Amino acid sequence: MAAEPGVDGGTEAGWALRPMRATDLDAVMAIEVRAYPFPWTRGIFDDCLRAAYPAWLLNVDGHIAGYGVLSIAAGEAHVLNVCVDPELQGRGHGRRLFRALVDIARKLGAQRVFLEVRPSNPAAVALYHAEGFNEIGRRPRYYPTHNGREDAIVMARELFDDA
Repeated sequence: MAAEPGVDGGTEAGWALRPMRATDLDAVMAIEVRAYPFPWTRGIFDDCLRAAYPAWLLNVDGHIAGYGVLSIAAGEAHVLNVCVDPELQGRGHGRRLFRALVDIARKLGAQRVFLEVRPSNPAAVALYHAEGFNEIGRRPRYYPTHNGREDAIVMARELFDDA
C-alpha cells in the first residue's frame, strides 16, 4: 500500500479517508455491484492492491460510503475507479472523495490527472467539469452496455503547486 500522503481525514465532520485493504473488499464489492451495471470484479481490486495502487475508502459515520483507485507513474495520475454507495449519492460525498483523490495524486507527485467517464453519466461529467477537468478526447466503444458499447469521454486536469 502506498504511504499515506497526509490527507485531511475530516473526522470532525463525521467522515474520514483511509487506505483500502484486502479485508475491505467484501464491502467494496457490495457497493460496486449496486452502483454499476458492469462492475469491476474482485480480481481487479485485488490486482490494484497487489500493485500498490493508491486505493482509498471514504468512511462516513463509521461506514464505507465510497472508494477510489488511482494509478500514478511518470508524473501522471489516472483515476481508475471512483464510486459512492448509490444510497448515499447526492450528498456531496462524491465531490469530497474525488477532491481527496486529486489531492493524493498531487502529493504523490502527479502533475496531471486523467480519467474516463461515460457520456451517459451526466452527474459525473458535471462533477469533473466543476473540479477543473476538461474533455481532451474520446475512446470509441470503451465501455460495455446492454446494447453494445459506449464511448468514453477522456478528461484531464493539470495540477499546479499553487492549486
